[in-house]
Amino acid sequence: MNKLTNTLSVLGLVVAVGCALTALGAGLGSRFGWWHYRAGLATLANVFWVAAGAAAVCAVAVVLAATRANARRALVMGIAGLAIASVTAWVPYNLRMTANALPPIHDITTDLADPPKFVRVATLRKSDDHPAAYDGPKVAEQQQKAYPDLAPLVLKAPRDKVFAAAQAALASMDLELVEADAAQGRIEATATSLLFGFKDDVVVRIAGDAGVTKVDVRSKSRVGRNDFGMNAKRIRAFLAKLKAAVD
Repeated sequence: MNKLTNTLSVLGLVVAVGCALTALGAGLGSRFGWWHYRAGLATLANVFWVAAGAAAVCAVAVVLAATRANARRALVMGIAGLAIASVTAWVPYNLRMTANALPPIHDITTDLADPPKFVRVATLRKSDDHPAAYDGPKVAEQQQKAYPDLAPLVLKAPRDKVFAAAQAALASMDLELVEADAAQGRIEATATSLLFGFKDDVVVRIAGDAGVTKVDVRSKSRVGRNDFGMNAKRIRAFLAKLKAAVD
């Protein structure tokens, strides 16, 4: 029985590590252009099933090792494999659950009637990227249902102070500044995801009069059908940072 326990723990750990490396490779390969991002996402989805199986094998090994003497090594390997496999399986599972819970949109804004326009960013998008133009009323309707809290931020502060604070807030979020036009009250920046290197563009529109400043934000993914809620999350985080900095 100890031989079976050792075999299961080693097998589960090896497969778990292999799944983790495959998941990392799927993302990094997409990031560096070795294959299309859709291939990377498909690989990640398939990794879930193998990782889930590895987690099950490791769980059995842990149970068997815990009930036997002189099985410490198998117990440690089983726990390690279970942890690695569980985390690896959770990543694609969480993405799938998030995608199922949200509408398949990727262009989010605080002003649905007159979304801020990309100017400099529009020249950086490739031909196979989503166009810089707003995606239209159907997307606006879906956004209202999914993210009803998103709205312009009105601050009792001068426009120049808000503009400077907005730049600082974007920088603190590790976004790459593309352009900052104080005269037009427009800031454009780009966010890049850690693993796959997905790029989402952000434009901030700042308009003020008599010490009251209105801030609108728009965040749009360059590729992909579903943004997994990241654009809305980014807008919320930015507005919270800006409000805290100015108030």
